[in-house]
Amino acid sequence: MMTVKEVSGITGISKRTLHYYDEIGLLKPADKSEAGYRLYDNKALEKLQQILFFRELGIPLKIIKTVIENPALDRNHILQTQRKMLISEKERLERLVKSIDKILEGDNNMDFEVFSMEETEEIFNSMVSKMDKEEKDLFLENYGGIEEFKKHFMENASSAKTQENWKKMVEWYGSKENMADHALNPYSKEVADSFRKRISIIMGKLADRKKEGYTTSSFEVKELIGEYGFVQKQFFGIEHEKDLMLKMAELYQNNVQIKKECDKEYGDGIAGFFAEAIEEFYNM
Repeated sequence: MMTVKEVSGITGISKRTLHYYDEIGLLKPADKSEAGYRLYDNKALEKLQQILFFRELGIPLKIIKTVIENPALDRNHILQTQRKMLISEKERLERLVKSIDKILEGDNNMDFEVFSMEETEEIFNSMVSKMDKEEKDLFLENYGGIEEFKKHFMENASSAKTQENWKKMVEWYGSKENMADHALNPYSKEVADSFRKRISIIMGKLADRKKEGYTTSSFEVKELIGEYGFVQKQFFGIEHEKDLMLKMAELYQNNVQIKKECDKEYGDGIAGFFAEAIEEFYNM
């Protein structure tokens, strides 16, 4: 068994950091001495090594905790996701450098259009090409046909409101390229169903925690919200899920139909509980 001081000396991690990992439940000591000092065994050191590995990759502590405690999560998929995020950040910084260079060269013109009409049309055509017959029939019923819907789609896409919404989505995805890639290459029905199943399981556990009397500020509830946010991040392929989750909380608080359907499926009051838990988690 090793003390905090000894572990700190071996790993270079500060004693304060080790105390914090204990407080948030990320790395608990194996035991405590009679005097109340934390003691760590080899198994704890192995876990700390995993934590440091993920931290070096820039993965947040909330996600690290979820990964370590849930062996069902695909570690390679998580690393691939983090790799994409790092590449997106690299590309974003490169674009900022180019923008600064242009300004220094005297070019102060800025383009506020997110997607050109050509890019928007490409997204539309890709979306239509992946529709099944039932989906196309819906557009026939509501718009009179695909071409009529395309006209509506293109007009709506050029509006200031839509462009503003797309700007916000670009922030979520980390780059315009990532957003376009996700729009052009959506998940298959099987993959989408798998994500929905994971979400349903998390919501079921959240409902159980509410019945058991846990509050939205409890670790048990925060852990589930962190996992929910991580799944959303994976599904939408976005870089930061905070704004998306807070928008979701707003819907579950204010949209009568969504509240009704959620409460019907998972139990009375779960929609409000879910919304409150999201705000507690992302605004802390």
